[in-house]
Amino acid sequence: MVKVVGLVLHPRRDCGSAVDAIVNWAAERGVTVLGLPDEITRIACSAVPVPAEEMVERAGLLVSLGGDGTMLRTMRLVEGRKTPVLGVNVGRLGFLAEVDLPDLGDALSSIDEHRYTVESRTAVRTTLPDGREVSAFNDVALVRVPGHGLAAVGIRVEGRGFVNYAADAVIVSTPTGSTAYSFSAGGPIVSPNVEALIVSAAAAHSSFNRSLVLDTSEHLALDVLPTSGRLAIEVDGIIEGYAEPGTRLEIRPVPAAAQVIRFGRTSFYERARRKLRVEGSAQVGAPDQGDAVVVDSFELQRYEVLLGGEVAGVLHYRRHGDRVELLHTEVDQAFSGRGLAGRLAAAALKDARARSTPVVVTCPFVASYLERHPELTDIVKAGTADASLADASRAETDAAGPVS
Repeated sequence: MVKVVGLVLHPRRDCGSAVDAIVNWAAERGVTVLGLPDEITRIACSAVPVPAEEMVERAGLLVSLGGDGTMLRTMRLVEGRKTPVLGVNVGRLGFLAEVDLPDLGDALSSIDEHRYTVESRTAVRTTLPDGREVSAFNDVALVRVPGHGLAAVGIRVEGRGFVNYAADAVIVSTPTGSTAYSFSAGGPIVSPNVEALIVSAAAAHSSFNRSLVLDTSEHLALDVLPTSGRLAIEVDGIIEGYAEPGTRLEIRPVPAAAQVIRFGRTSFYERARRKLRVEGSAQVGAPDQGDAVVVDSFELQRYEVLLGGEVAGVLHYRRHGDRVELLHTEVDQAFSGRGLAGRLAAAALKDARARSTPVVVTCPFVASYLERHPELTDIVKAGTADASLADASRAETDAAGPVS
């Protein structure tokens, strides 16, 4: 049974309802909740603020509240420890997070009852020119600095030169990071269960532009060649230093550097298909409606329903203090008639209920949906879902084909 839980929060997204859910769950079980001082003090809760070192030392479970960036930061905190990490989506669909906010309570209980599996993640480590040692769970990249020359980088494997890249960037990725920067550079999608490193060149200017996949037992080094410009050293997307011609970076893989909790509800390939919108060129027929998934695209202030990895419809919203206003629902005409607008409305309303957020409804379709589902009206702010809106909803629904 978990006795101490540590929290790591997204620096900007509203994590209050998630923290409340964890604190309430913990109070019922006599579990202590810890958090980082600069994060927890933003939220009025009973979590105990402690330094990062103390939280990592005491916690039997770390919960990451945010997106993949927050999850990577959490994994770096516990690198080399057996402490499992649970990722909770607060915003858009990510690869690393395992559960969405409405499922958080059930997820915590499953962990308490040991109904989960652990997935090991490989990290990559290097020593910067200034002597600092850094670790990444996605990638280490040598990136061209604007105004300077290309990244001319020699790849040394087992002490011998293999190939020289001339590119905008040269990326050394873990399997976890294969779907990030490496993927955008044309690298392969690699299962996180594989222990390997992927070397890719972004916008290669050399005749050889293929990615390399190395076993973690093989020694890898990157040489910044004399013809190279000054390069930024990015570690999980954060600039940690710079490399000049003549610099050599020794790359050291760290297998099983972090442990990520999985419940088996979705596979890596399902998440990759949704996030990357993977569609086979030989695909025949329409995706099954049962494959539809709704995600909160926090930055765009809209819920998206994804079907076959493609955005099939959206529900726009706007936040006003402690309230959320549901503004407008639209479904692409190519996906009409499949009940996707209803999926959007239901997801938005249930999400608001899980967050204890009052709802203001100005979207005619959502108002009409509430008429058919009165069990969801308890979260609607008084006076917003009235008969006039419902009448307008029916008129718009009859007139507009895209909403279905």
